[in-house]
Amino acid sequence: MAADKTSVLIVEDEPAIVELVSFSLREAGWHVRAVANVAEAWEALQSRKPHLMFLDWMLPDQSGLRLLSRMRSDRDFQDVPVIMLTAKSMEEDKIAGLNTGADDYVTKPFSPRELLARARALLRRKSPEQALQTMTAGPVTLDPVSCSVMLHGQRIEIGHAEYKLLKFFMAHPERVFSRSQLLDKVWGDHVVIEERTVDVHVLRLRKALKEAEHLIRTVRSVGYMLSEK
Repeated sequence: MAADKTSVLIVEDEPAIVELVSFSLREAGWHVRAVANVAEAWEALQSRKPHLMFLDWMLPDQSGLRLLSRMRSDRDFQDVPVIMLTAKSMEEDKIAGLNTGADDYVTKPFSPRELLARARALLRRKSPEQALQTMTAGPVTLDPVSCSVMLHGQRIEIGHAEYKLLKFFMAHPERVFSRSQLLDKVWGDHVVIEERTVDVHVLRLRKALKEAEHLIRTVRSVGYMLSEK
């Protein structure tokens, strides 16, 4: 495999979908591997970490959500961008997938062209945020290498969605972002969840930050910002 080729792991048990997606990605010059269940996916991940994963929700041995949860709690794989492929289109299912750590969500049936566009947008979005230096705001420290957050030197529990939101705020301090901008920048360049869901994640983030919750400020009629002032 050429070192500069984008590598993709497809975890999908429907051969027709695998064939369609694989063909499109190879045409785009990407390196593709495909597996049909969670057990094979875990082996494939350990043998070679991909740049991106397409993950089906419903798999024969376990749900794709279980694999995603396992990846997000594993230091080696928690930063792999994941696009969920699924027949589920309910709002609650989308939120469940995103809360577990999915970066994007494509509902079947989809066009391979759309999938490729989403994948490229996701990789573009993830790349600038792969900076590995520790970020600090007041008593809060975020370490992108271990994906951990410390408050006064003590590690705190934080959900994956709240972690992504905090990381974005800390990378752009003293700047106000609207709910739609946060959806765009943190969750994707298209709306897959409602803007009010941003408020829920901001509330959860503040709760996780405990006495440092004041760092996340509400700017009335505009949105939110991180400010130490």
